[in-house]
Formats: sequence, structure tokens, C-alpha cells
Amino acid sequence: MSTTAHPLDSPALAALTGPHAHFAEWRGRIVRYQVDVTPWLALPAELDDRDWADLAALAGPGADVPLLGFQGRVPDGWEITFHAEGVQLVDDGVAAAPDPEAVELGPADVPEMLDLVERTRPGPFLPRTIELGTYLGIRRGGALVAMAGERLHPPGWTEISAVCTDPAARGEGLATRLILAVAHGVRARGETPFLHTAADNTNAIRLYESLGFRLRRTTAFMGARAPERLSGERELAVP
Repeated sequence: MSTTAHPLDSPALAALTGPHAHFAEWRGRIVRYQVDVTPWLALPAELDDRDWADLAALAGPGADVPLLGFQGRVPDGWEITFHAEGVQLVDDGVAAAPDPEAVELGPADVPEMLDLVERTRPGPFLPRTIELGTYLGIRRGGALVAMAGERLHPPGWTEISAVCTDPAARGEGLATRLILAVAHGVRARGETPFLHTAADNTNAIRLYESLGFRLRRTTAFMGARAPERLSGERELAVP
């Protein structure tokens, strides 16, 4: 029997050691995306003291660290800042299709994208997140009112992320249209779309399932604050 892990069991690790390797920053066994790209990072299946020290050194004293998918205990000196259950869903017959109103967004659109994210809170979107893949938007009167795009990219898979709609434009099905359009682009490359959301976001889960996504697994979204002072600080300073 094969013991090879599925790419979606640790999608950040699969992406950062694959198609997104050029975004990777390593410290020992810890690997993360460059900090202005996305907060995602990958952790070993079991963390030892050296791993926690490397993670603290990579993040910096007192920094908030996303421990996505981690469900263990943090060591002394670390403080949990949030914890929420999450779900991972995968394409299981999504009716992907291009959208005639959707336009591809580029670097010049980032200020508007950041503003839309600030108002709608779909999850982390940083100044360079757009470099991770294709982002599509819908404009009304010249203003960006909805968007969705690609984030994690494990081999053969692409995560749909940053799905958001301006409150004034909700109820028009724009998010659904953009999800299907992004999925169409993913499928056109011979890859399979997947996504994450909070386990208690029942409306979103219901929508995704109605579009043809199915639940693959549960996960966790956790954040923790690194110690203000690192032990062996000189030794652990990031080069």
C-alpha cells in the first residue's frame, strides 16, 4: 500500500515544494510563503522543540503566526490568539464556465482589491497575493464589486480563494459566477479546483455543495503569538 500523502493533506507544503517553490522561505523544517504574498505556512506532521524555535525565529519575536491545519498544543511561551474549525472541499462535478462580465485583474487593480477585501473580510489578501494565480473581478460603474481568484497551488490542484462581493451588489449571484469562472480556468489547465472555508459558515458550504463541490476533510484554522524573547536568540536569527 502506498504511504504517499495526498497533496491536499498539506496543501501549502505541496505548493511550496512544487509550483510555488519560488515563494518559499525555509527555516529548518518550517516553510512559509513570503510575508507579503500570503500568511500560509507548512509545518511538519509532529513539531519538536527545534521546529518551534525555527518557527519563532522565522516569524520574529511577538509575531502572530497562522498555524493552519495544526490541532496540537503550543509550547510554553506561545499564546493561542484564535482557533476555528474549517473544512476543505474539492471539485466533484462543478459546472465550471467562463463569465462574459468577468475581467482579469492585475497589479494596477490591487489597491481596489485590498479595499474590497477590507470591507468584506473573505480572508487574508496581501499586496502580492495576486502573484499566486489568476484573479477575476466584476465591475459596476467602473468600481470593483466582486472578485475571486487562485491561491494555493499543489501539483494538479488550485485553491479558489478571496471570494467576496461588495454589500451593495449582493444577491445578484456574482460570487457564484466568479467561482465557476475561476474553476473554468483551473480546469482548462488540467487541474482540479478546491477551497477552504470555516466549518460554521453553513451558507457558504451549502452554496459550494450546490455548485458541485464535496467535503473532503475537516481542518483547523489556528493562530498563535510567538514568544517576545527567543531562547538562543543569536543562534536563531534569520539570515
